[in-house]
Amino acid sequence: MINPVLPSPRLLEARYFSLRSIAGGRWFWPATIHLAVLAAWWAVTTFGGAPKYILPSPQSTLMTLTQASYNWPSHVVATTIEVFGGYLLAVVVGIALALVTSWSRWLSLTLMPLLVTLNMIPKIALAPLFIVWLSYGVIPNIIITFTICFFPIVLTTARGLKEVEPDLIDLVRTVKASRWQIFSKIQLPSALPYIFSGMKVASVFAVAGAVVGEFIGSEKGLGNLMLSAQATMDTDAMFMAVILITLIGVLLYGLVFLLEHLLVVRDARLD
Repeated sequence: MINPVLPSPRLLEARYFSLRSIAGGRWFWPATIHLAVLAAWWAVTTFGGAPKYILPSPQSTLMTLTQASYNWPSHVVATTIEVFGGYLLAVVVGIALALVTSWSRWLSLTLMPLLVTLNMIPKIALAPLFIVWLSYGVIPNIIITFTICFFPIVLTTARGLKEVEPDLIDLVRTVKASRWQIFSKIQLPSALPYIFSGMKVASVFAVAGAVVGEFIGSEKGLGNLMLSAQATMDTDAMFMAVILITLIGVLLYGLVFLLEHLLVVRDARLD
C-alpha cells in the first residue's frame, strides 16, 4: 500500500493564510455587497410582486441592450465624451491656475476670492445659458461638466500647495535652492494628495454635469435617452441608462484611483 504524500504543516499554514488574505482582501467585501444588492433586486422583482413599470427585473433591464431601437452605443459614446472631455479640461485648467496663483501672491489674493465667489453660483443654473450660447450638442455639455468639476480641483490644489511646512522650505533655502527647485521638489509632491482628493471629488461631479446638460437640451446621450424612455414609461431602458451612467462614473473614478496609486501611494511605500 502506497502512503499518500501529505504537505507539511508549514505548507498547510502558508496556504491557509494565503486563502485568508484573498478572502479578506480589499475587493472581497465590496464585491460581496454589490452582489448582495443585485440579489436583493432580483428577489424583490421575482418574489415581491413589484409592478414592472415601478421596478423592472434585472433580466428585463439587461434585455434592453439587445434591442437596436435604443441605439445604446451612440448614447454611451456621447455621454462618455462629455464626461471625460469636461473632466480632463477641468483637471488641466484647474491645476494650471492653482500653480500660477501659488507662484504669485498678488494673483492669489486677486483671483482666489473671485473663484470662491464664482463657486457660489449654482452650476445647473448656467446650463440653459450655455445651450443658448453654444446651441445643442456635445460641446455645451462638456462646458457644463467643466464648470462643475473645475472648482474642487483648483481649490484643493491651491490648498495643497500652501500646506507645506515652512521649516522645510526655510531649510532648503539655506542650501541655496532655487524657487523652481522648491516648487518641483517640495511643494508639488506634497500637494499631490490634495490634488487627487479634488480630482476624485470632481470625478463624481463629472457624471452629474454631463447628465444635467443632456436633460436640459441634447440630441444624444444617456440622459436624453432617459427622457425619451420616461415619456413612454419604459422603466427598463431608464434603469439600464442609469446603470451605464454609473459604470462610466466608476470607470473615471477607477482611473483616477489607479493614477493616485501609481504616483502617491506606491512612492510613499517605497519611501
